[in-house]
Parts: sequence; C-alpha cells; structure tokens
Amino acid sequence: MKLHHFPLSGHAHRAVLFLSLLGVKAELVEVDIPGGAHKSPDYLKLNPFGQVPVLEDGDVAVSDSNAILVYVATKLGRKDWLPDDAATAAKVQKWLSVAAGEIAYGPAAARLITVFGANFRAEEVIARAHRILTLINAELETHRFIIGDRPTIADVSLYSYIVNAPEGNVDLAAYPEVRHWLARIEALPGFVPFQKTAAGLAA
Repeated sequence: MKLHHFPLSGHAHRAVLFLSLLGVKAELVEVDIPGGAHKSPDYLKLNPFGQVPVLEDGDVAVSDSNAILVYVATKLGRKDWLPDDAATAAKVQKWLSVAAGEIAYGPAAARLITVFGANFRAEEVIARAHRILTLINAELETHRFIIGDRPTIADVSLYSYIVNAPEGNVDLAAYPEVRHWLARIEALPGFVPFQKTAAGLAA
C-alpha cells in the first residue's frame, strides 16, 4: 500500500494513524500541498478532488480519509475496528458522519483559520466546535471509547482534529472525558501523533 499524505492535514493523519495502529507497513508519500502538487494532472488522476489523503493498493485508489479507514479495516478483516453487526456498524457510521460534518465545520475549520489562513468566521466555527465537544464529552461519560469499551475506526476519525483543536483557539479544558479519551488513544500500540503547530492556544 502507498499513502499520499500531508503532515499538517488531520484527514491524512487519520489514515496514517490507522495504518500504524494495524501495523501496516505502507509507503508514505508526502504531497507538496504548498507547492500545488495536489492539483497536478498526475495527482488529479488519483483524486479528481485534489485532496489528501489517497491510498493506493495495487490498481485500487481510495480517496477520502473515512473511506480509507473503511477500506483498510474491511480488506484486512479487522472486525474489531469495524464491527459488522448492524447496530454497531450504524453507530460507527454515525460518528464517521460527525467527523465529516460537525468536526470538519467546527474544530477543523477553526484550525484552518489559524494554521492556513482560511476564510471562516472564527466565532461561528469555535461555537460549533464547543457544541460537538460537549456532546462527545457526554457520550464518553459512559464508556472508554466513542461507541463502547474498545476503539473503532470512529475513534480514529474523530481523534486528529480534536487533539489539535487548541491550535484553532478551541480550549479542551472543559471536557475532561474528551481529554481522557485522547490519552487512551495515545496509549494504543502503534500510535503516531499528529504534527503540532504553534498556532492559536498552542502558540
């Protein structure tokens, strides 16, 4: 497997983290995002959206970070990370949707302002971040990981932009269960951290 990634992308970190947690020795190819490599004709053949990450597995190219998590877990038969009973699979899908929705337009968007100069309204996206963090903190009061006592790809999908939320001026101090959950993920064998930047509250 070959993974095209960018170290400051939380979407890319999801894929890097999951491959590492599974002990998959994938080739990591850093995409020169500042230099526009993600918009080159060759890269656009892999992903017409011009985004990272992209996973190449033989003749298969999988773009979208959550799709990569599903692909890898399914291909390797890792039902511990992606259970196939209907109720649990639905719970995983719900949190993947949260990662693609409320997380992307909350803490991830807030971080895009401070790290990349994105044109979002800081007050709006920070408020959205706190709303979803409040819900996640409540969810984690009853179990160790987001859907139970074992980690799944839902935890991997949520982790990266939450751990670096302070870079977008989103304070995690009010969410003790979230902070304990972050520490539990970081204690998993094979964990690799998401690169930090000196931005926002982390400056």
